[in-house]
Amino acid sequence: MSDPTSSSDTIPARADGRADAVGPKSAPRDPAERIAAEEASAFSHAPVPPDATAAYGEHPDQVVDFYRPRHAAGGTRPGPLVVLLHGGAWRAAYDRTHVSPLAALLARHGFAVASVEYRRGNGGTAAGRWPDTFDDVAAATDAVPELAVTALGADGVDVRRIVLTGHSAGGHLALWAAARHVLPAGSRWHRPVAPALRGVVALAPIADFDAAVAHDVCSGAVAQLLGGPELLAGRRAETDPAALLPTGIPVTVVHGDCDEVVPPQVAEAFAAASAKAGEEVQLTLLEGVGHFPVIDPAADAAAVVAEEIAQLAW
Repeated sequence: MSDPTSSSDTIPARADGRADAVGPKSAPRDPAERIAAEEASAFSHAPVPPDATAAYGEHPDQVVDFYRPRHAAGGTRPGPLVVLLHGGAWRAAYDRTHVSPLAALLARHGFAVASVEYRRGNGGTAAGRWPDTFDDVAAATDAVPELAVTALGADGVDVRRIVLTGHSAGGHLALWAAARHVLPAGSRWHRPVAPALRGVVALAPIADFDAAVAHDVCSGAVAQLLGGPELLAGRRAETDPAALLPTGIPVTVVHGDCDEVVPPQVAEAFAAASAKAGEEVQLTLLEGVGHFPVIDPAADAAAVVAEEIAQLAW
């Protein structure tokens, strides 16, 4: 697969919360061919074993893989902590293994990485497990700083510099985890204070439920995540990042403008909702890029992701 064109330039969001696409023009390709090639490339990499794994609960899926920073200049020094939440439409078929090459890439950029597993659908095409998926992400993100120091040592990770990132459904979960202090005080996931984060870098996130439902993202996955279409309206207020604003936490969204899995209109809707709430989201659209290159170490888009994380972490 030839790498999709992209750019490491960052375009600040306009007043309406949207951004212009970045990257040079490229010759059009058949959409189905491009999607298949991008997915094949992203999933072609061998899994990369972690340096350590720790549990944050008793269920087999309540674990975190840790990757130690690899510094190009050699030596050992603490790296900012990137908490990585994988995607896969909250379905059981997709676990953290498929983002382990991305975790290794980020480690080569000098980051300590915590790749979080969480409970997903019970099998088949079911998306999510209510309320277990949210319970796990809340518990994991609360536990990760301490677990990271134990797993990697104080010389391997700087927990004063934490960035949440996630792809697709994981991008939703990263944005949601960063917004738990906005939840009603009676919510089971409410945090009394904002998490100590440098920010969130959401990759092609399912960030606005209304837009995702309108575009039938992942074949009805949003409604399944919340327990069914009849429960979507009532549970959206506690689970939809676009409904949990403002957060006061810096957010960067990286999205391919040719993404047909999670259309860029979903990210644009979230950016617009943020602007309406008085916050400015930085939305970087990568021209000629679909859904998977942002997690593909062989694609230029993954280098953009590493740079966006570095901008917040440092």
